Amino acid sequence: MENNHEKCLELAKRIYDLDTNVYQLSGSSLGRTFSGDKDTHISNLATLIYTRPQGHLLRSEIALIGNMARTIRNKTERSRMMTEYNEILKEIEQIPASFGSVDIVDEQLATLNISNLHREKSPDDHLIICIGRTHGSAGTDIGFALADALKINYYDVEIFNQVLDRLEAEKDSISDRENFATKLDQVLPDTHVKRRISDFSRYHGLPKKDAVFFNQSDLIRDMAKKEDFIVMGRCADVILTNNRIPHISIFITAPFHQRVRRMMEVNHLEFKEACKLLKKLDRQHERYYNFYTGRKWGDAVNYDLCINSACYGIKESVELIERMIDKYPTSH
Repeated sequence: MENNHEKCLELAKRIYDLDTNVYQLSGSSLGRTFSGDKDTHISNLATLIYTRPQGHLLRSEIALIGNMARTIRNKTERSRMMTEYNEILKEIEQIPASFGSVDIVDEQLATLNISNLHREKSPDDHLIICIGRTHGSAGTDIGFALADALKINYYDVEIFNQVLDRLEAEKDSISDRENFATKLDQVLPDTHVKRRISDFSRYHGLPKKDAVFFNQSDLIRDMAKKEDFIVMGRCADVILTNNRIPHISIFITAPFHQRVRRMMEVNHLEFKEACKLLKKLDRQHERYYNFYTGRKWGDAVNYDLCINSACYGIKESVELIERMIDKYPTSH
């Protein structure tokens, strides 16, 4: 156990150093993934790797570094950074119960399935894969592994939130913000009303969640014109459809009992807790998607491909999608 903890600490240091090197080599305007006290970041990373309370948080941090590394112009340096990135991923995957190691496969279903899908795509278009998923179906693990296999960028809610925050900080006038905040401080104490007035001005009268959605939609649309990527949720399939941008839409799910079993193992929950959490999270996703798209979340007619991940597991689900897009040529 002690050796495992030391291994996690070593990996945390390597991730931090990789972030530093990638930032220096890429000159990214988005800034470093880890800014602030080095020891604190390394300690938090080691804890995430060791305890894995929220595997998607670690995945998002690592994916951000990989995204920036792919923008390094010098081919030699880019290759060196991506080699280190891939080696770190492999070592994390070898740690017992790391993200992606608790599989969703149902062996009985798996033996009954065989697929041979093929789809031609124009090499002039960017490869954009939109993935919706039910919780506990290993959808995020499949999306992350697929992005790594195809060597394209990966975006989920945590990454979008960070990117939007940084872009908003660059876009807003610092002086205007300070002037508005000063005037507000003179007439109102630090109350909920004050925050609401500030948000009203900041988001041009829209509710914050609506403003975030529209800004996120603009970001997805702009990204689709420049790069290949995989996006988790965010109503990206409908956003791209409405803008007539070619993409592949996929929905990943699994039988409820399989998802409950996985949630129990991944999050160390009792049966009733896992059931309650799954229903709550699925309900939140459904309401969000239905509200902003006018479509029915999870309805097979809204997707190019629906996958029962219990039939394949993580690895074979990735291979199935790769076969469907037939090794689509990327811009990398």
